[in-house]
Amino acid sequence: MDITRRTFVKTTAVALASAAAAGTLSTMSGCIQAADGESVKTQAVCRFCGCGCGVICESRNGKLISVTGDPDNGSNKGLNCVKGYYLAKILYGPDRLTHPLIRDDKRTKGTDAGLREASWDEALDLVAGKLREQWLADKSRIAFWGSGQQPIVEGYCTSKFWKAGLLSNNIECNARLCMASAVVAFMNVFQTDEPAGCYTDLDEADVFVTWGANMAEAHPMLFSRLVARKASDPGVRFYDLTTLSTRTSAEADKVMIFNNNGDLAIANAIVNYLVQNGLYDVDFVRDHLQFKQGTEDIGNPTEDGYDKSDIGKKVDAVSPITFEEYAQRLKPYTFEYAEKISGVAAADIEELARVYADPNLKVLSLWTMGVNQHNRGTWMNHLLYNIHLLTGKIAQPGNGPFSLTGQPTACGTAREVGTFSHRLPADLLVANAQHRRYTEAVWNLPEGYLEPLTATGYHTVKMFRELSNGNIGFLWSAHNNWASSMPNLTRFLGQGDKQGIFDAFICVSEVYPTMSCRYADVVLPAAMWVEREGMFGNGERRTAVFEKAVDPPGEAKWDLWQLMEVAKRVLDGHEIGGTDAFDTLFGVIYDKEAADFRGTQREVCREVFSEYRTFSNPSLNERAYAIDVDADGAFGAKLKMEAKQLAPYDVYIERHGLTWPVREVNGEWLETKWRFCDGHQEDGFDEVGVERFGKHDLAGGVSFYKSTNMKPSVVFRPWEPPAEAPDDRYPFVFCTGRLLEHWHTGSMTRRVPQLHNAMPEAVLDMNRADCERLGIADGDKVRVKSRFGPVDIRVSTHGRTKPPAGTVFAAFFAEETLVNLAVQDTYCPLSKEPDFKKTCVSIEKLEG
Repeated sequence: MDITRRTFVKTTAVALASAAAAGTLSTMSGCIQAADGESVKTQAVCRFCGCGCGVICESRNGKLISVTGDPDNGSNKGLNCVKGYYLAKILYGPDRLTHPLIRDDKRTKGTDAGLREASWDEALDLVAGKLREQWLADKSRIAFWGSGQQPIVEGYCTSKFWKAGLLSNNIECNARLCMASAVVAFMNVFQTDEPAGCYTDLDEADVFVTWGANMAEAHPMLFSRLVARKASDPGVRFYDLTTLSTRTSAEADKVMIFNNNGDLAIANAIVNYLVQNGLYDVDFVRDHLQFKQGTEDIGNPTEDGYDKSDIGKKVDAVSPITFEEYAQRLKPYTFEYAEKISGVAAADIEELARVYADPNLKVLSLWTMGVNQHNRGTWMNHLLYNIHLLTGKIAQPGNGPFSLTGQPTACGTAREVGTFSHRLPADLLVANAQHRRYTEAVWNLPEGYLEPLTATGYHTVKMFRELSNGNIGFLWSAHNNWASSMPNLTRFLGQGDKQGIFDAFICVSEVYPTMSCRYADVVLPAAMWVEREGMFGNGERRTAVFEKAVDPPGEAKWDLWQLMEVAKRVLDGHEIGGTDAFDTLFGVIYDKEAADFRGTQREVCREVFSEYRTFSNPSLNERAYAIDVDADGAFGAKLKMEAKQLAPYDVYIERHGLTWPVREVNGEWLETKWRFCDGHQEDGFDEVGVERFGKHDLAGGVSFYKSTNMKPSVVFRPWEPPAEAPDDRYPFVFCTGRLLEHWHTGSMTRRVPQLHNAMPEAVLDMNRADCERLGIADGDKVRVKSRFGPVDIRVSTHGRTKPPAGTVFAAFFAEETLVNLAVQDTYCPLSKEPDFKKTCVSIEKLEG
């Protein structure tokens, strides 16, 4: 059916809001018309955003024919957005990769030419040979870059291979580009990652506040629940704080458009108002909070050497202060000062402060990339927690700070499994000796075996800077399209004086030809989504299984099989503790002689997950249990690993997903919806956790039992400016992001005709006054140029976003309009997450 873009967008918005109010969107089914004959239904999780919606897949004659919302999945309760509606079609693009590909001539890198078909043995021998050669020569030159889309089992095994098999911390994922600021702030404040609340908070809040979050387009299912809650009660209010007007803004009662980095000043002004007027929760402060301040005037990591500079080494340092000292530091942040910095009227900031201060209002703050992709992203996360901690509005139904994740398993894999250069599974860190001993116990490694991992590996920007510098000899990427999604692509794709990408050996596991494939020496065709079984973990801590529904096309293979085949070749002849290294790590699931798994995909996933869940169930491993409880007093602290307790694999299938911690009560596994909140476990509260590790009868009915001394940290963070400010040469601020129709770099959604036709190209949204001043009309092509590089793009003044004068916006899904060529790779000094939101640029109209 042919539809116009305007009709498409309008229909989507109306359908979502209406369906949310009615309670379901599961009847929107069938993007491919079903034929006659028997069909099979399986449960799954949507392949796209961090909402993690449950879906029901219907297949017939070996082909997926429809996808509908799963009413039994607690995250979406049958709701399904437009991308979910067309999910079945992502498997069937005409250019699926079905055979291994090898590039014989490196001079063809960066082009569509030069790749030839090869056998699996030839491709695997080449990849493993290059990895083994580089590993044995200098393991600092090997790297793996994964994804918040890599399923839990695959991510766990990849991390185990890289960290235990290769003893390398040079493993990262694209979640560094979207969630790292949230992760670092969670760990700083609570000493545990991920939100305390859940999506049910959307149904119970009295006030919603979005900070740098275009939920209507990036998290449509969740936004539909917000809109439904607002429609159900005329007293519900919604405030949107943003740097440009979006479709989310259209539903807000008040929109506060602030200057770049003005959010830091606004948040501090709110807290100052609470403190100076005695409107904070005195009992909550007494029972729960400690106060700190950190290193300030920390500059910006635009240059390669920042991390090792004097200031770069100090950015994580904090020191304790008293509440009175904290109050004194806040005093400059009056509403008037915040207005001067942010451009938002003092009266509007005061209105919002009064909302947070009102003890009778349940307030839910929601944020995503506008806060995280920020040169002070970690600080801004801290400030939002400060507001909620001081008011006691946290970890209770309808009340809380909620960081929205961007990818389907950025939480379940990247954050929980720990596919970062500084992490081990389940909140454990490579730099912590007790954490290394615990991991050795679960992985059945000799004590002390992981000591080579004490130093953190390359974070993502560092990894690609070193690649461009010629200091990475082998890179393997999977479940991502880094050649489109990384910032500063002018540098990383070798379009400047940095040519390292052309010399490194690069392996890409992919499902479609992408920009990254153009730079690959080997492309391994992978099974996609429900072409194999797996698990995702979403933004509300919900772990869920997606069952295999159909077979992959041609010779495409499960990427876990790819990993096993490379690992057995690389580790051949090596031992761990006197036994074969590969068999020590993976022998229980894989027969290397037979080149096959020891069981069905269900059995393999169950076995791997059983080992992984031991991290959160230490009683399953005697050696691990002794370290968890610090039986010999060697570490002076208990790990409390059951704080993230997971259930057995099959329970997740039976229950269509569960939010951790999952507790066994009278033989039944019960999920926790509100972490740290005392109450009955069967009602979703954290009864077992509080009883086991915390204290009852504290203010707010909560107990933060994972925090040091059971007291989260309120950290003072000042306002500091963006990494660069507009000037005569680069007078505009360039912001990038996602829009409704397309997911990330479009490698899946652009294979769906309905989605592609609705948004066939990326455009530059501009303010009309700016266009008039520059003599630019709708449809004109312009060159956007920054200190980092240029990109040519067509202009629109009637797009979904409406930037204020001086700001421009473009989505990053289109490889033919590679907007990240112009985007800075400057990152938050604490989280190492790039600031995609405010690169200064010039705009020049192109003729013809």
